[in-house]
Amino acid sequence: MDLTSLASGSLRLSASGRLPVDAVWERYTHPAWWPVWAPHLREVHYPDAVISPGTTGRVTGVGGVVAVFRIDAVDHEARTWSWSVRSGPVRVSLDHGVDPPDPGSGHPLGCTAWLVTRALWPVALGYAPVARWSLQRLVTG
Repeated sequence: MDLTSLASGSLRLSASGRLPVDAVWERYTHPAWWPVWAPHLREVHYPDAVISPGTTGRVTGVGGVVAVFRIDAVDHEARTWSWSVRSGPVRVSLDHGVDPPDPGSGHPLGCTAWLVTRALWPVALGYAPVARWSLQRLVTG
């Protein structure tokens, strides 16, 4: 039995809102804007205006918790990006994306932002309410 697979897992969350796909993608990929829609992040230190693969940075969260991160992949055309985050012994990998509205939905405006968290289950489940709230803020402005 592989205890790692029992202790770790992935959790997918999403939120749909009225903001256009391009606006949400821009908010997602500009680290200086993260605290606007993800208020659990108080400060972001990142060397560039837009995320790019292989770069690193640091975020400070509520209570002064500091985490370092590395941008692992960015696909502007597909509107997806991934990063790895570490704070002390806690490690989390996250995949993010923005999808246009479903053509058959009858809603031509808006989009859906999503994330997949890969971490120890207590970490993934503990982060889920904050992540869901932030995603909703991301897509609604």
